[in-house]
Amino acid sequence: MKKKIICVLIALCLCIGLAACGKTPAAKGLELIHEPEFGGIYLKMTIDDFNKLGFKYGDGVKVEFSNGYVLEDVPYYNGYYVDAGEPLLIAYPGYDYIKAAVNYGDDLWVTADVKETDTASVTLVKAGEYKNVQEARDISYYDEREKYTTDEEFANFRCVTVGDIKDGVMYRSASPCDNQHNRASYVDDLIGKARVSRILNLSDNEKKIEGYISAEDFDSPYFLSLYKAGNVIPLSMSMNYNADDFKAKIAEGFTELAEEDGSFLVHCTEGKDRTGFVCMLLEALCGASYEEIVDDYMITYDNYYKITEKSDKTKYDTILDKNLVAMIKAVVGDSSVDVTKADLSAYARNYLLDAGMKEGDIDALIKVLTGK
Repeated sequence: MKKKIICVLIALCLCIGLAACGKTPAAKGLELIHEPEFGGIYLKMTIDDFNKLGFKYGDGVKVEFSNGYVLEDVPYYNGYYVDAGEPLLIAYPGYDYIKAAVNYGDDLWVTADVKETDTASVTLVKAGEYKNVQEARDISYYDEREKYTTDEEFANFRCVTVGDIKDGVMYRSASPCDNQHNRASYVDDLIGKARVSRILNLSDNEKKIEGYISAEDFDSPYFLSLYKAGNVIPLSMSMNYNADDFKAKIAEGFTELAEEDGSFLVHCTEGKDRTGFVCMLLEALCGASYEEIVDDYMITYDNYYKITEKSDKTKYDTILDKNLVAMIKAVVGDSSVDVTKADLSAYARNYLLDAGMKEGDIDALIKVLTGK
């Protein structure tokens, strides 16, 4: 019996590379789960268990899949702190497991050509290799209402009125149906008070929405009434804003919005990334200046993280450059253009034409937003 226990302990050490065994941190033989929304691969080990092995945010790690595909030296962060198109291993707060992904990029599951029968191993390459970036960009927020001053702040809810957009037409927020961050019922109450008539849901398909509705904690009656009336447009978009599919889905959603007047909500899960891109595009289309677009985008980071230009200029500037400016440049499509001074409305129109929208539909959408 004693010999059997010793063998089991040795096997555990070899399998997961526990730091306590005096080994370099390693996790081996991890099962894989496809995460298609952001195009990543969950490695089936909880964040806490992974960190207990000795891994720390900011480490450089090697991720090797059993089919031979390898990420040789990628950062391990608790946020998406890499540029668009770059890989990382991430332990995002709220995720069930650690995840390998490409930020704003192609689906790693497809790129790596893995299957559900494959496994992955993670080993330390260099401790603290990316520590400076982790410390500079480390941000997290709370999912408890009492941590926030207002329901609007907690729900990341606001009416967008930049450029020529009319007051009371376009709203943005976290999800009114996906309650993983405990915000859905608050968003639902706010869109009900605003009498929102349509919803552009960037993150979900009908199957996922039906799952939210059947969940025990579902408490969004106003959303449900809009959904039953056919006034929710589910686009199920990834966050790869450079992909043709992303552009095609934007064109599809915008064309539907252009079909009738009324107020509408744009949301994804947090109302931050996909919502940020789509709202930026609509704002630019309606004549908003670079400064107006920046101000609206960065309200999200004030709401969630209390990051403003005054409170933490370094993080503010980094978020602006790595996130929003990169998005605007993707719409402009010309790296030589100074996006702070460009006619963004013209570039937004060209982007939508290239995505498949018709001139008449773009004009109709502008009229819905501006009344002009």
